[in-house]
Amino acid sequence: MQPPPATPGDPLDQVDTPALLVDLDAFERNLDRMTAETTARGLRLRPHAKTHKSADVAKAQIARGAVGLCCQKVSEAEALADGGVTDLLVSNQVAGSRKLERLAQLARRVRLGVCVDDAGNAAKIAQAAAAVGAEIDVLIEIDVGAGRCGLRDPEAVVPLAQQIAAAPSLRFAGLQAYNGTAQHLRTLEQRRAAISVAAETVRRATNALSAAGLSCDTVGGAGTGTYALEMAEGLWTELQPGSYCFMDADYAANGTPPSYEQSLTVLTTIMSAPEPGFAVCDAGHKACAIDSGLPRLASHPSVALIGASDEHGNIALPSGLAVSVGDRLHLIPGHIDPTVNLHDWYVCHRGGTVEAVWPVTARGAIF
Repeated sequence: MQPPPATPGDPLDQVDTPALLVDLDAFERNLDRMTAETTARGLRLRPHAKTHKSADVAKAQIARGAVGLCCQKVSEAEALADGGVTDLLVSNQVAGSRKLERLAQLARRVRLGVCVDDAGNAAKIAQAAAAVGAEIDVLIEIDVGAGRCGLRDPEAVVPLAQQIAAAPSLRFAGLQAYNGTAQHLRTLEQRRAAISVAAETVRRATNALSAAGLSCDTVGGAGTGTYALEMAEGLWTELQPGSYCFMDADYAANGTPPSYEQSLTVLTTIMSAPEPGFAVCDAGHKACAIDSGLPRLASHPSVALIGASDEHGNIALPSGLAVSVGDRLHLIPGHIDPTVNLHDWYVCHRGGTVEAVWPVTARGAIF
């Protein structure tokens, strides 16, 4: 881990670049808004830590009403547990003996859940947990439209749930029903149609469980782009949005005005301005993920960088914006999750002053 690019008390113009900046006022408003919306419906909020990979962000979310956090990898969950988070769901499949051993050991330290869609995998999780005297909550993942993990036949949840419920080291906790692809459909009508299909799949699965006499305490899922639609369906009990705390340019491109503020930016310095209307900043591929497009200028959100390499970002300056070498600009990443994973630190500011510096606790935790 590199030394932090700033210390508390520094003015923003002394932050070294490129750096992840968090506007604490906007960040806290985002957290409060999501908590208010979910609790008003009587739903549990379990934000997804794959967005921020930070124990500090996780604890802020819990302090504002979240019941716990989702993680996507065992190592991510381990890092958050080391940082003091005590209620975690690995909202993904976990395979391989070493990972399952670590999963079981982690379940002795925190309340832990995991997702399955395979009877053999469930049996191995039960065996690993029993070997260390742990108990693990298990959600059965069903495919509600993303076309990746999850049972394709919603009625097939019954035999798998019965197997899980019969294992002394496991507890059948419910269903995982998340459609990641729906989050970035550009129009509200497209997203509503996708979640309507997902809801019918959930309904078939929960009806099958009920007919078999199996309780389903949790139906988890929903992301920043669709959570309001899942709430309206009345089937989901635990929502798992991630990006809402920070936001990014890809969510801003959805067909409705963003409900949440852009609280995270990448601060960059102009290091070359060789001709009028063109400048080069010090944030390239290694500072901003580009899978959802090049970053945009926070001061001119319709303007994206025109090119990037490892350590350079090329900017065609919009009309009215003139810069000199040493000037600072704020960039909005296209996709926040992989951007965060490129950095060691968050520089958290309020009123133009650095208030805190938080480590990206689970940076590189992909196993």
